[in-house]
Amino acid sequence: MPRSLSFALTALAVVLLAALAVLPLTPARAGDDVIKIGVAGPLTGGQAKMGNDVLHGVQLAVKEWNAKGGVLGKKIEVISRDDEAQEKQATPCARELVNEGAVGVIGHFNSGCTIPASEVYYENMVPMITPSATNPKVTDRAYENVFRVCGRDDQQGGVAARFTVETLKAKKVAILHDKTAYGQGLADEFKKGIINALGEAAVVYYAGFSKDEVDFRAILTATKEKAPDMWFFGGIYNQAGPMVKQARQIGLTAPFMSGDGVIDQEFLKTADKDAEGSYLTFGPDPERLPGAKAFLAAYHADYGDHGPYSIYAYDAANILLTAITNAKSADGKKVCDALHAIEYEGAIGKTQFDKKGDIVGSYYVLWIVKDGKFVLYENK
Repeated sequence: MPRSLSFALTALAVVLLAALAVLPLTPARAGDDVIKIGVAGPLTGGQAKMGNDVLHGVQLAVKEWNAKGGVLGKKIEVISRDDEAQEKQATPCARELVNEGAVGVIGHFNSGCTIPASEVYYENMVPMITPSATNPKVTDRAYENVFRVCGRDDQQGGVAARFTVETLKAKKVAILHDKTAYGQGLADEFKKGIINALGEAAVVYYAGFSKDEVDFRAILTATKEKAPDMWFFGGIYNQAGPMVKQARQIGLTAPFMSGDGVIDQEFLKTADKDAEGSYLTFGPDPERLPGAKAFLAAYHADYGDHGPYSIYAYDAANILLTAITNAKSADGKKVCDALHAIEYEGAIGKTQFDKKGDIVGSYYVLWIVKDGKFVLYENK
């Protein structure tokens, strides 16, 4: 072969390879040998406990479906991505799941990750169901492929504010948050409820800090100086535990309240006896839900104690797979249509979605730490 021709062919090959490298990957769909379900959340780092609770809930649902033959006559495979609870990692994780052929995604865990990741899923019409992201913006954009099986922070913040005013009879409230879409979003909704009930003067202190902060003494000292009747934190358990301990150490003895991001055993372990009397908003107790009995037995056998969002991830996976079955297809648009029409009776009860992808109704109730355990608050 003439050297000039050899060089020309080599150059052409290089150009072709470069062109192929920049082409978008085509997501696999129903033609594959398996149906792939994606899971995204913090699988490492300070919030890894929550992320793995979600992953295990999905894995249990998929195990049960595969034992019955899978979906659309194919086995189901779980593919997971670790977004580390970092907003900057959420979009790359979403792209990877889409490119690997996920026909639907359970996740993300955090609102700050769910919102940017959902843009990727929307562009590719991949249905996603978050078991835990509560910021209103997740569904207020009304993307037809975006759903959640949990409540919203405007519901949760309102419940917490009413309890603060009507049950705790607080007149002065301090509010802290971790500056994230979830933490600050919940804090703002709580603040709104307090102001609507008591006026702006009732919020005597409002401040935020980095979600990576570990020393809260300065901000807690400033909180104490305002002499609040109670103080509220919008954030996650990995900060709430040390924060409550430090609050008691500096003499801030007012009741502590937070949301669903704190109701985890890790909070009890970290805060220890200082967690006693803490108030938290979350959903109903799975131990009291008739439909949860089988789930709890199976989950405990496979993974040990369940986390707060294990059951929501389990139901989310079952809802997604049921929608695929009802649609008789893994096509994203058809599955989304099936999700909007679904009435699913699962471990947490009946789930239906409104036009925006939110669950119909609100499920928030109050919990309290009593004798070192989370128990439903019952005002007797």
